[in-house]
Amino acid sequence: MTENRAATKTETGWNFDNSYARSPGTFFTSLDPTPVRRPKLIVLNERLAASLGLNVSGLRSDEGTAALAGNRIPEGAEPLAQAYAGHQFGHFTMLGDGRAILLGERLTPQGERFDIQLKGSGRTPYSRGGDGRAALGPMLREYIISEAMHALGIPTTRSLAVVTTGEPIQRETELPGAILTRVAASHLRVGTFQYAAQWGTPEELRTLADYALQRHYPEVGTGEDRYLRLFREVIQRQAQLIAKWQLVGFIHGVMNTDNMTISGETIDYGPCAFMDAYDPATVFSSIDVQGRYAYGNQPYMAAWNLARLAEALLAAL
Repeated sequence: MTENRAATKTETGWNFDNSYARSPGTFFTSLDPTPVRRPKLIVLNERLAASLGLNVSGLRSDEGTAALAGNRIPEGAEPLAQAYAGHQFGHFTMLGDGRAILLGERLTPQGERFDIQLKGSGRTPYSRGGDGRAALGPMLREYIISEAMHALGIPTTRSLAVVTTGEPIQRETELPGAILTRVAASHLRVGTFQYAAQWGTPEELRTLADYALQRHYPEVGTGEDRYLRLFREVIQRQAQLIAKWQLVGFIHGVMNTDNMTISGETIDYGPCAFMDAYDPATVFSSIDVQGRYAYGNQPYMAAWNLARLAEALLAAL
């Protein structure tokens, strides 16, 4: 654990209540971000910060930038890397937050709960040989596209800030490193349930399902059919989401089960784009040579992913 913990609550207004950190330890690894050399704030989403009840001037301060870079841990945060699995282009594998750390859950003055995650924050037990870092270009891309999706009225994770690390990273060429602060209703995914079904106990899977219900669908209640009702709610949210994607010509590019949220938010802006000219065969991933996640296939792949959720939930019955 890093020694760079700091009481930044007063300056920025952080108010953490970390319910996921109280879930079974099977689902995460407690871990601080890896400090960086020279953090510098590149862009701050002041409107989002204000809506979260955060102090904009505090976030722009040296202390605030250090927190957004993972160099200082805000008071009340309980950093962790989440474990999950997923079907990547149809192939099931163990995954997890390989380059992201969930700082905790921000409670707004209105009582809303949002995950605050640092993306590009260093290696974790789930990095699978990766360096745990991110390049500036893709982080700015996620910032821009996620905010465009929000402006279009499409449910999405959002971007609070991007900071550069002062450290180069090696991809095909040497690139400037960066960290994005992602804000989400939660990071619960279809792949989270697949992980629980494959490597957890039935009781842990039920705990996860009950947690998802309480956090995202409290109206469902606690009846014996609650997991079926959870499934129906997720279907509805995802159907509405994909319909909105199709209406604006958005192509996600990598609709793996680890990139489908239980909350119904768009997540993971990697090889994605808005289609310029209508062609249902359009893809935006260089490795999607078969067109699995082409624009015209997105509704069908959402249904396929939801079938994998159903399979996972069956283990909870």
